[in-house]
Amino acid sequence: MDILKQVYQHPLFEASDFELIAQAHQKITAHKGELLLSKGKIQDEYYIIESGLVRAYLYDYEGNEITTDFKGNNEVVIDVASIFPRVPSQEYIQCLTDCSLYKISYDDFQELFHKIPAMREWGRAWMSYELYLSKKRATEIITEPASKRYLQLIQEKPQIIQQAPLKHIATYLGITDTSLSRIRKEVAYL
Repeated sequence: MDILKQVYQHPLFEASDFELIAQAHQKITAHKGELLLSKGKIQDEYYIIESGLVRAYLYDYEGNEITTDFKGNNEVVIDVASIFPRVPSQEYIQCLTDCSLYKISYDDFQELFHKIPAMREWGRAWMSYELYLSKKRATEIITEPASKRYLQLIQEKPQIIQQAPLKHIATYLGITDTSLSRIRKEVAYL
């Protein structure tokens, strides 16, 4: 229940709201390598990570696997481009470690969204923040050097550095494994 209160933070939530929220979520475990979503499937649930690391990825036009996002402890794992418009996903979502998750179905979320006014406000705030992060990342990948993006990742998301394979970090940063190795050596000497 504590993890749900951490994720669903909004001043309008009341104690009774969290009883309904807790009832709508199911605690599950997923193993390293397990897919939570596959390309071509419509996402019918989303997850809150209690512990573990998850990544979203896709294949580029040349067939290269590209990591598009990482989510770790206390974060929401969702493909908003699939679940809300109810269209097949273009991405895969995979556990990089064994994970402890809370799962909520799309239908249960919709019910909470209509039943609890604070859930609507939380949803708007969460979506706005995720849109901001997405735009920030897209801008930084164009305007910031890879070394700065790597240092920022170390500072803001150390869980990724500690638990994700380097090949996934490299594609997430938009660089090759070789470039990441060079950057890591440079950073080690700072």
